[in-house]
Amino acid sequence: MKLQLALDLVDTKGAIEVVKQVGEYVDIVEIGTPVVINEGLHAVKAVKDAFPKIDILADLKVMDAGAYEVGVAVKAGASIVTILAAAEDITIKGAVAEAKKTGAQILVDMIAIKDLATRAKELDAMGVDYICVHTGYDGQAEGESPMEALKIIKANVKNSKTAVAGGIKLDTIESVVAAKPDLVIVGGGITGAEDMVAAAKKFRELVK
Repeated sequence: MKLQLALDLVDTKGAIEVVKQVGEYVDIVEIGTPVVINEGLHAVKAVKDAFPKIDILADLKVMDAGAYEVGVAVKAGASIVTILAAAEDITIKGAVAEAKKTGAQILVDMIAIKDLATRAKELDAMGVDYICVHTGYDGQAEGESPMEALKIIKANVKNSKTAVAGGIKLDTIESVVAAKPDLVIVGGGITGAEDMVAAAKKFRELVK
């Protein structure tokens, strides 16, 4: 089980400062969609250049031009790129093919998918690396949790790894770990903590 740090509400400089403090406790650093929108793939390149040994996920949430967008993200330093499960199959297949050429991985975000079981089986057959259940910021505000969705995904995939994201905190991480996803994604649970280092270290202990 791996731990991913999601960086959404920072700029490039802020992202580098956070990773300086907690990078040793995480396996993957995610350059979140808000950062990419504000600063572009420059943010991915800057963090990768600063921490060449850390895997970087570019949360592009690709919806079209899968092969192209994966290609440019990988050139910027990403080793994992996200694509939306709602994208057309041909787009996802293109992204997977491009990732395989470059040694990168594809994480599919299931946000807003209603028939989780059917789509998970389809994505699994397409050869994606990770299928991620994701409760977004808006859903979290309404008290939603990704845990039930994770159970559905795990029951319907044979090859793809599973990931979970959405409001995971220290007081909920044990139930997440008990569900045995392959990747746990934490954002504010670390970056919003009074002591980021202590929080990251605790998450690391519980995930490992």
